[in-house]
Amino acid sequence: MYSLNAPVPGRVAALAGELFPELVGFESIREEHSVLLKRLGDDDFAHLAERVRRELRGAPAVEAKITGIDYFAEPPRGSQPVVYLSVESPGLRRLHEQLVDAFGAIDGLEGDDYVMHVTLARGGGDIETARALDEREVEPITWTITELRLWDAKHGEAARTIPLPA
Repeated sequence: MYSLNAPVPGRVAALAGELFPELVGFESIREEHSVLLKRLGDDDFAHLAERVRRELRGAPAVEAKITGIDYFAEPPRGSQPVVYLSVESPGLRRLHEQLVDAFGAIDGLEGDDYVMHVTLARGGGDIETARALDEREVEPITWTITELRLWDAKHGEAARTIPLPA
């Protein structure tokens, strides 16, 4: 499975590290952090990469901001709950909508259902821990997204980087 992700700055990773002691009860704690922009499927990589590049032609660098901690009590897929950092970015949302127009939306996850976020942990944790994290205040973190990464989930690595402006 390939996806298009926006990297996050070290300050976001540092925040995730600060929260680690409160996440240890979850089944899975993310070590790599990013904002998932669009799931792209399992098509031929070269074809997919070229199509994404064409769709993003002219796309500008965009601003993003971590605004707090939230959770999905019952995510549409996978184990629950999911604790995440909330992300606001009108520019990234526009790019998501553009890619959904081009590639289609995955029901329950994209299009109108898309919630921009950075996953911290999922599964096995109790909902009370998720709620307590949701109430915790965090300093906003703002950054400029100057590249997107085509992520290869099978190999757990970025397969291609697309600079912004594209």
